[in-house]
Amino acid sequence: MEKNRVLDTLAALAHDIRLDVFRLLVQAGPEGRTAGEIADMLNIRANTLSNNLTVLAAAGLVHSAREGRSIRYFAGIEAMRGLLAFLMQDCCGGRPELCQPVLDQIACNGRRPAMTDHPYHVLFLCTGNSARSILAEAILNAEGKGRFRAHSAGSFPKGTVHPLALQLLERRGHDTAGLRSKGWDEFAGPEAPQMDFVFTVCDDAAGEICPVWPGQPMTAHWGLPDPAAATGTEAERHLAFAETYRALKNRISAFVSLPIASLDRLSLQGHVDRIGRAADTRAEG
Repeated sequence: MEKNRVLDTLAALAHDIRLDVFRLLVQAGPEGRTAGEIADMLNIRANTLSNNLTVLAAAGLVHSAREGRSIRYFAGIEAMRGLLAFLMQDCCGGRPELCQPVLDQIACNGRRPAMTDHPYHVLFLCTGNSARSILAEAILNAEGKGRFRAHSAGSFPKGTVHPLALQLLERRGHDTAGLRSKGWDEFAGPEAPQMDFVFTVCDDAAGEICPVWPGQPMTAHWGLPDPAAATGTEAERHLAFAETYRALKNRISAFVSLPIASLDRLSLQGHVDRIGRAADTRAEG
């Protein structure tokens, strides 16, 4: 990449909205996002988004494809690779082995290392970390059978787990002793386990700018309605939690069935995105 092109690329990213847009599109991988999805997640106006997408597209950082009546946008990975190659060209004064950890982290098409003696760490995020993310944590720890270690957290944790969530989990035979409502910063520090996957299970958390997770885990949105917001009789409220449990269990069963170690990163991203978009993912296997 020529120096002038590098400067154009850096200038395009040197803006808070454009940087957030590019990060969202990188997270979306080969599935991309529509303009409406991006605007909703970042809470910005359509005309503001359009102007910033134009700047990113001119720098090669965004490309688009028509999908019916809407347009889907994708991250310009090649432009980012060119920028990174330029920046890393003379890495460490002729000692490129010192830069290898950085290069490994930014590789987009590398394969996920095969699991050896450690589980895949998965973090489920919500706003309050009192119901959906708690259910998901308990389900994956049971379904994963040692291959996965699930965690949950919230952007604004309520500090307590919803009693109907605990009752449901106990009825289904889950151990609830270690479940607690906590903030996501707990998992962003150097002492936290390195996450392999981060899934948001409520729309509010998906629209917020998350911490920078060590190791750059794969992310996806698995949004579901909030069972704690259900009204009506006690039976109807219990039913709302049961429906959320069923939907999460189906999605998690599909997730743990994936041949993670044999999939390249883009293919794996496509799989976890499709699981999150499915209205009623059926359990596999």
